[in-house]
Amino acid sequence: MKALLPVYCRPLGYVILVFALFIPFILVMMGKVTDTNLLFYKECTKLLMIVGALMIIFALSKSESRETEQIRNSATRNAIFLTVLFVFGGKTITEKHGMIGISVFYTAVVMILGAVFIVLTIGIIKGYANSDGKTVAEKKQ
Repeated sequence: MKALLPVYCRPLGYVILVFALFIPFILVMMGKVTDTNLLFYKECTKLLMIVGALMIIFALSKSESRETEQIRNSATRNAIFLTVLFVFGGKTITEKHGMIGISVFYTAVVMILGAVFIVLTIGIIKGYANSDGKTVAEKKQ
């Protein structure tokens, strides 16, 4: 899978993630969050985290190579598999116990995208020792 977004979307994704992380605390301190709009702010924060993580995952890196593309492909494939598994498992458990799982899907997506973001970042960092564009395996040869 080729990168879908330009290079500047990676730092923008980090900014969105930091914003989504701290905005609930700022809104609570300002007194904007009440019992009636808590669910709205919670879901908006999750959606911002999803957008930020997707921007980071699908952004082109400066020294893009075939190996980076393969890491992105495997991370995305694993994310889709784990999201389907988590949503199916969450829905099965909530139906078994008679609970209503309203935000099981969004919680799963945020958790899985976070995990994929970490795996993708570690994979890219481990693949490149420095910015000369050669992987660690290529340097050993």
